[in-house]
Amino acid sequence: SSSATKRFSPTRSARVGSFLMLRTLCGLFLLDKAAAFAPPHAALVPVLHKRISSTWTPVMSVAMPDVSGYYTKPRSDATKDFLMQQTMLRVKDPQSSLAFYCNVLGFNLVMHREFPQWGFNVYFVAPVDPASIPTDPDDRFAFCMRTPGCIELTWNHGSEAEEGAVYNTGNGDTTGTQDGQKVRGGFGHLGITVPDVYEACARFAELGCEFSKTPNAGGMKGLAFVKDPDGYLIEVLPQGNLITKPVDHAGVLVEGGGYVDNSKK
Repeated sequence: SSSATKRFSPTRSARVGSFLMLRTLCGLFLLDKAAAFAPPHAALVPVLHKRISSTWTPVMSVAMPDVSGYYTKPRSDATKDFLMQQTMLRVKDPQSSLAFYCNVLGFNLVMHREFPQWGFNVYFVAPVDPASIPTDPDDRFAFCMRTPGCIELTWNHGSEAEEGAVYNTGNGDTTGTQDGQKVRGGFGHLGITVPDVYEACARFAELGCEFSKTPNAGGMKGLAFVKDPDGYLIEVLPQGNLITKPVDHAGVLVEGGGYVDNSKK
């Protein structure tokens, strides 16, 4: 009919489509950690909903890439002996950072090198049995290079004397920016796994650690984010499936602590 033609004319459909797209774009926000735990699907699926007043409003749908082939891809002869050995963080004060990673997280110093001619030191920490760390410096270096998952803490001499934060953490941080505006950094966080997230976080709190998210806060329950002395985030996950407890060390109930978009904080 003419009325149906009018309702579904290309011009009208384009206007409606543009309006819906604009409304969706206005509601965009960075995805919660839940998206990282969702199974991969190639089809278009609703990803998240954002709490607006007392209603749940769909935000966006994205096409999930098919990544299943990477699970079973054989390692080539050229790369079969490669390992993920380190992630480097620049730190303001090596004493504070070593105290956190070794005393709070339970890592050990595996190897360190001092370069006074270039004005920096490096300290490699990892969760290893201290009895396995060689005492000879050359053997210690070789041991470090064979140890997966080390964190290299790099100290530029003199940074410990600077006022305030020195390095940008990558998470909506203003540190080091020329205009004082938060930047959209690429770095997100490091991560550890523990037998019990709630018990580990209670201990972290007793030791004076600052949290970005306690286990029951936010939309994703049973995991947490704690800050190191420079403000880098450390995700705390269980060594198995996510479990929840009625209340965490900060008194947040598992039924509460709704989703908060921390991407710009």
